[in-house]
Amino acid sequence: MNMPRTQTRREMLATAGAGFGSIALAGLLQQQQLLAGPRPHHVPTAKNVIFLFMEGGPSAMDLFDPKPKLRELAGQPLPDSFGPIITPMGEYNAPLLPDLRKWKQHGEAGTWVSDWLPNIATCVDDIAVIRSLHGNGLNHSNGVCQMNTCSIRGGRPSLGSWVSYGLGTVNSNLPGFVVIEDVPNRVFNKARNWSAGFMPAVYQGTALYNENPPIKNLIPPEGLSPTRQQSKLDLLSQINKVHAEKLSREQSELEARIESFELAYRMQQAAPEAVDLSLETQETKSLYGMDQDETKDFGKNCLLARRLVERGVRFVQLYHGCGSKWDAHSNIEANHTRNCKASDKPVAGLIKDLKRRGLLEDTLVIWGGEFGRTPMSEKGTGRDHNAYGFTMFMAGGGVRGGQVIGSTDELGLHAVEDRMHIKDLHTTILYLLGIDNMELVYHHQGRPERGHHHGIGSQRRGEPALGQ
Repeated sequence: MNMPRTQTRREMLATAGAGFGSIALAGLLQQQQLLAGPRPHHVPTAKNVIFLFMEGGPSAMDLFDPKPKLRELAGQPLPDSFGPIITPMGEYNAPLLPDLRKWKQHGEAGTWVSDWLPNIATCVDDIAVIRSLHGNGLNHSNGVCQMNTCSIRGGRPSLGSWVSYGLGTVNSNLPGFVVIEDVPNRVFNKARNWSAGFMPAVYQGTALYNENPPIKNLIPPEGLSPTRQQSKLDLLSQINKVHAEKLSREQSELEARIESFELAYRMQQAAPEAVDLSLETQETKSLYGMDQDETKDFGKNCLLARRLVERGVRFVQLYHGCGSKWDAHSNIEANHTRNCKASDKPVAGLIKDLKRRGLLEDTLVIWGGEFGRTPMSEKGTGRDHNAYGFTMFMAGGGVRGGQVIGSTDELGLHAVEDRMHIKDLHTTILYLLGIDNMELVYHHQGRPERGHHHGIGSQRRGEPALGQ
């Protein structure tokens, strides 16, 4: 979206008086601009996104993409017809590893799901399973980076930042883009995954923590009255005004810092209620698995995500398995048993809760990791990284459920039918939100930059990759 240049917060500061009232007015004007936001390029089917990121790489042929041929050829090397491939750990001649799962078709659609995901299996009529994803990141760092930013190299804005830039916010008292890690500061690349890159820092994600409350410094210290807090903000604003006059127009950090202080002040009123899970019924908490040890932590984060989108947060990203916990180089049985048990019920609970509240039709839910796993074994009992063909799913937000899109080859190594690059995935997400990826433009150093990032992968103009 090629946005016309508007007065920056710094310019507002430079021309306004130094009093807190003027600063508040500048903040109000900025918020009105963000709230109004640019107009979508077409009528959206989704208003919000919840991205459930399974960090480490879940195995498609053990979850959503059954491969009978893999069992038939178990113990044999990869057939020569597949050609040489690059694997991160280099076990080129490792024997094929069969899955040990029980498979069943579920729902009216008859979608195949393994016994590792019995709860998600009950939601398949609301889910579109995409079996033909592929990307370019062979290791965790560049894989996670590409899934978040469309590039294997750091420094570009994240998907959530592009959405915030393109659509603005609908709640001036809460961040537009929120990130929740199940283990703080353990995900690969850390804050780079939700960075605004070369765009103004105001569009970057706000990290919440697995603590109570999940937002640091949310509650004012004892003895700090509203009057005193306002006086401190008034003084800070005066100092920032003097500093802003000395800075170049290209710098955005101070603007973001000013905005963060203003937003933090407003959040003290709205956020405590938004993150207070005690307001939910026991039945709802149980739906998310918060009454069970294995599921309570991720269940809490999923419930928090629903409360945030319910209150206008545009983009919420949840990380499960921070620290590459889904990375099953050995003993995939123990690894995926543990991770599926921890995430299956909360994810299904989220989909069901959104649906019964009438939120699913406006909320796009995305599930997947940075890549999948190989059909060849590693260390005898595990699987290596596979960016050549893997599975993700979407639900809600205008996506027609009960469908399976694309396919991998008979062993699950390469995407072969209706191949969807990660860039196509991002294009589809933006399309569902009403954004044409070719029209979403940010001018950086004299160059028009787009969210899909020119380079490796297909260049699909804003069009749905999923049947609606």
